[in-house]
Amino acid sequence: LCAPLAVSAAPAKPNVLLVCVDDLKPLLGCYGDAMVKSPNIDRLAARGVTFEHAYCNQAVCAPSRNALMTGLRPQAIGIYDLPTNFRKSVPEAVTVAQYFRARGYRTEAMGKIMHVGHGNHEDEASWTVPHWKPGGGGYVLPENVEDTKRRAAKAKADGVPESKRSSLVKGPSTECADVADNAYADGMIADEAIRRLRAAKDKPGEPFFMGVGFLKPHLPFCAPKKYWDLYRAEAFPLPEIKGPPAGAPEFAPTTWGELRAYTDIPPTGPLDDAMTRHLIHGYHAAVSFMDAQLGRVLDALDATGLAKDTIIVLWGDHGWHLGDHGMWCKHTNYEQAARIPLLIVAPGVRAGAVSRAFVESADLFPTLCDL
Repeated sequence: LCAPLAVSAAPAKPNVLLVCVDDLKPLLGCYGDAMVKSPNIDRLAARGVTFEHAYCNQAVCAPSRNALMTGLRPQAIGIYDLPTNFRKSVPEAVTVAQYFRARGYRTEAMGKIMHVGHGNHEDEASWTVPHWKPGGGGYVLPENVEDTKRRAAKAKADGVPESKRSSLVKGPSTECADVADNAYADGMIADEAIRRLRAAKDKPGEPFFMGVGFLKPHLPFCAPKKYWDLYRAEAFPLPEIKGPPAGAPEFAPTTWGELRAYTDIPPTGPLDDAMTRHLIHGYHAAVSFMDAQLGRVLDALDATGLAKDTIIVLWGDHGWHLGDHGMWCKHTNYEQAARIPLLIVAPGVRAGAVSRAFVESADLFPTLCDL
């Protein structure tokens, strides 16, 4: 008698919408920043739990994403660089997407979930359908597009391996173009996520695990003009402390070689005040651009009626230095590079809650399983 009652009372498997954002630090309204315009991330925070003390396991893209997807720390996998795929070290590892796939979920992903590039690649075993990536969407201004094509052709002609060409084909560190959102990759990714969500509505008996990986605010800071116009460059304060912390070991800072690879950045020495403000402005514009794309995806999720049965996670792979202590980019163990935003919305989880517990990216796998 009890068995039929138990089956009928069992809750449906909740969907999972995992939103991964590249280089997003907790410089957001829901984390107390008064200047940034992040209304959609803020409204997501109001629907679930904001983790104030969340940290990546390593402030480098590939190891950070490996930790998220496998639940294993970098020191357990033994991979700390960009090029090495995690399955070279742990070939039998089960990613969180694989785990859900084995339990009847359709798993799909678009944009940046695992680190792709520098010789690394997506994880085919994780996804029911092939991973989707946007076609183009980097620079859109003709002069920048042509310049990067020329650099790429030269690198190829010079015999530079494909895995090492990316650092040789960069253009300017920012771009402001009066174009539609989907002229850039994140707009294309949002378009695809919306299509996938609408398709999922027509498959009510098949729960989904969907990874949506936005690329901004990663360099270059490219965003439509309307997002640059949300801010005034002169309103951004300059970093107050421009040198390393007192007593800091010499190996602790970053030389921010990632930023120096762009054509408008000097190869050595500090940045002047004008460029410092311009880059801070660009980072904010890129955050607001990405935030708007997230808003479009959330609107689509709500419109399909799927939101009530969907776990939503927003996760940044690591933080970013914005000139503090004379540093830019990530690749350090300092707070500015290691602290991340983490929001979780789930059925039955209290809305608008704030957790001050220390959490790490590797915690998300078992947390999703519990939810």
